[in-house]
Amino acid sequence: MQDRGKLYIDGAWVAPAGTGTIDVVNATTEQVMGRVPEGTATDVDAAVAAAKGAFAEWSATPVEERAKYLQRLQEGLNARMQDIAETVTGEVGMPLGLSQVIQAGLPAMVMGSYVDIANQFPFEETIGNSMVVREPLGVVGCITPWNYPLHQVVCKVAPALAAGCTVVLKPSEVAPLSAFVLTDVVDDVGLPAGVFNLVTGYGPVVGEAIASHPDVDMVSFTGSTRAGKRVAELAAQTVKKVALELGGKSPFVILEDAPVDEAVKAGISSCFLNGGQTCIAWTRMLAPRSRYDEIVAKAKEIAETFTVGDPTDADTRLGPLISDTQRERVRSYINTGIQEGARVVTGGPEQPDGLERGYFVKPTVFAEVRNDMTIAQEEIFGPVLAIIPYDDEDEAVRIANDTIYGLHAGVFGGDKEHATEVARRIRAGQVDINGQNFNPLAPFGGYKQSGYGRELGKFGLEEYLETKSLQL
Repeated sequence: MQDRGKLYIDGAWVAPAGTGTIDVVNATTEQVMGRVPEGTATDVDAAVAAAKGAFAEWSATPVEERAKYLQRLQEGLNARMQDIAETVTGEVGMPLGLSQVIQAGLPAMVMGSYVDIANQFPFEETIGNSMVVREPLGVVGCITPWNYPLHQVVCKVAPALAAGCTVVLKPSEVAPLSAFVLTDVVDDVGLPAGVFNLVTGYGPVVGEAIASHPDVDMVSFTGSTRAGKRVAELAAQTVKKVALELGGKSPFVILEDAPVDEAVKAGISSCFLNGGQTCIAWTRMLAPRSRYDEIVAKAKEIAETFTVGDPTDADTRLGPLISDTQRERVRSYINTGIQEGARVVTGGPEQPDGLERGYFVKPTVFAEVRNDMTIAQEEIFGPVLAIIPYDDEDEAVRIANDTIYGLHAGVFGGDKEHATEVARRIRAGQVDINGQNFNPLAPFGGYKQSGYGRELGKFGLEEYLETKSLQL
């Protein structure tokens, strides 16, 4: 068991102000796998004071030096990749092979990407008689979720450090252990005291203390839309900058000329990734009515290849959900779908056979779904797909955009150019065409109630900078 009894503040592991602890539970065994401090507002005050004290020197550190620290952080994460993958698989339930690539590999890649981004970024430019300068924003509070726990941390911490900001991090209390691995690396590479601080705890205590703190200049939050609204409300009291990456109910439009096998496979893979616990999952599959039965049949066939079981087993394609609370939430949505008249093609609310222990849910596909149904409008965060028919492309686009969210989408067609034309009409921050891969250098973020601000690449760096003009 990983017993992490201290917080990281001002360059040292320190005892928390309070005595409370939070158990971290293995999603497969339902046993305690770790323990972290239950931080308090007093701990946040200490961490913010350390970050504020370190800001002047860190912000004045040449960008080349900051980039060297990021390089060392990437090397440290690479050296701990297996440990990170096993830890996140235990906490979250993602199959280990995927965790090695996504939960461990991707954060290290993103950390390393900011070495070149920082070194190449135009922090100064001349416009007429003005020198336009991009300066670090200040102390940044980073509040992160549990589904991709280290990746979401690095998406904030790496660009903030590259920009010259100092950081106070609150990882999710449900999956905090990989953040401690990162903090070990921070300590090992000798990042100056106060530049990075870690305070674990609950959102209503530690998260709200960060969001409302007068000495925090910016809050970057990833999580639910409900919690994001609260962060923005608290941050507004001190007029601090806020970046929000929130929920999604992403459409996947299969065009009439699409190769069905390939398209449905891409759609199911997105929907079921990480047990459906993915903000960008394509949970609404929009199928042309002329090919609807064919697509539903193929979705059933492919969904039933997603073997549910122990995520450390090489044959497992779908592990457990993060917690009993999440499992019950997903089951409730499945029951609601049934009650509202959608047809279960495969899956259902019952515990999968032979898996008495662990927070497992059957991979579930619904057909005959209307876009006004609950399962088509609300983010379920589980392996649940809703297949919605459409009559023509205008209707497909209308259905795709008929949501409060706008984080992600997909379009799959036989003609890539035409698929791209359809993609341009969808109001979402990212649209994948014909199953293209995730690009860690492209801007990531949402429209509408999926939030505002962008992460990754140079666009992520820009979030942590202020713009000043000097008239010369």
